[in-house]
Amino acid sequence: MKSDGGCHCGCITYEAEVDPEKTSICHCTDCQKLSGSAFRASIPAPDHAFRFTAGEPTVYVKTAESGTKRAHGFCPECGTPIYATSVTDPQVYGLRVGTSRQRRELKPTRQTWCRSALDWVMNFESLPQSPKQSQR
Repeated sequence: MKSDGGCHCGCITYEAEVDPEKTSICHCTDCQKLSGSAFRASIPAPDHAFRFTAGEPTVYVKTAESGTKRAHGFCPECGTPIYATSVTDPQVYGLRVGTSRQRRELKPTRQTWCRSALDWVMNFESLPQSPKQSQR
């Protein structure tokens, strides 16, 4: 399916061809820190099916537990994470689901690094819900 999206401020936009069945959630501690959340949702896009339509990301290279280096592209203006990919030969970009205009259609089909998952993240159904930000 075609996916398009970009950062929060609009400085960076992209187009990609993705397979929604490959949407996943990662619970590793790196994804927790880099997303500022309890997990990160991403969708792979092959390099030949991904292109920026506006802007250029800033790249941060991190080293994973395995020793593998990963390039993380984010907006230099608003800081929105856009993707992660290989440092040496980017063949697949792990696009951040939250940046896609089609994010409602990108329902995760698997979870990884569950040994690092925060115990409270596996069941949100019991939490009170509000259609907007509630007043405290």
